[in-house]
Amino acid sequence: MSLPPPSKNQPFWKISTLEAGHLYGKASRFLDNAAPDAQIHLPCLAYLLQHSVTNENFLFDLGLRKDLLEKGPPKLLEYINSALKVEVPDDVVDALAKGGLTPLDIQTVCLSHLHFDHVGYTPPFSKSTFVVGGETRRLFDGGFWPENPNSHFPADILPPEERMIYLGDDVKWESVGPFPKAHDYFNDGSLYIVDAPGHIWGHTNLLARTSADGAWAYLCGDTAHHWNLIQGTSNIACMHPGKAFSHVDKALAEEMIGRVRELMKIPRVRVLLGHDKPFFEAREGFFPEQIESL
Repeated sequence: MSLPPPSKNQPFWKISTLEAGHLYGKASRFLDNAAPDAQIHLPCLAYLLQHSVTNENFLFDLGLRKDLLEKGPPKLLEYINSALKVEVPDDVVDALAKGGLTPLDIQTVCLSHLHFDHVGYTPPFSKSTFVVGGETRRLFDGGFWPENPNSHFPADILPPEERMIYLGDDVKWESVGPFPKAHDYFNDGSLYIVDAPGHIWGHTNLLARTSADGAWAYLCGDTAHHWNLIQGTSNIACMHPGKAFSHVDKALAEEMIGRVRELMKIPRVRVLLGHDKPFFEAREGFFPEQIESL
């Protein structure tokens, strides 16, 4: 199983890491074999991609917002306060500023999904086009907060519709490597948005070229919250058989993890998690530095 070969003068992306907050909680919510009292640290990472030809700035995820615990929807805060500790010393705007960029310099924001630790605070990105998976709309069937007091999603979670792209059946999907549904977003073979079901409706991953001669990075959002799940030393934790704490569809989530394992058999592919603690601790490629291409 291979990935698309490069074309002549193949564009690619330079990728940098952005630190955007931290979550702490019980490891047993994510790993089936965690000790009952074991804690897990989930750094919230976003990624800045810069096009080798056009210099376009493309963000994958926005991490946590600083004032989440003061301004988040009450039902969301009820869940957070019961299960997690949140710390946001720097958000994605602070991380961009370290390299001299502001939200107004970002042409495109792709949100892997709309959980609170990936959407940040979108209003400052007032010139950006936002891209999400088509099934994201299912999350809003009951309306937004505060109109719907039970919603976890505030009314300003996404920009106005004229700056939104929902990747549904109206775009071209193709099979790429182990993934049956991927969309060549810029139509230049440099970046594929991958349909990644299982975690939440509309969940996507990103497959980006990182060199002109065959290197790639795979940004897998919350397909796996911990490397144990990809390495096979733990399985997804369940509330009861078949029902996971952290995924809406356990079977699809397991299938997606299996596809990432297959991807890792291909040479020169770097896989990065949305909560990649080992990578965070290595401090590699934090903006304005860049992640080394394989």
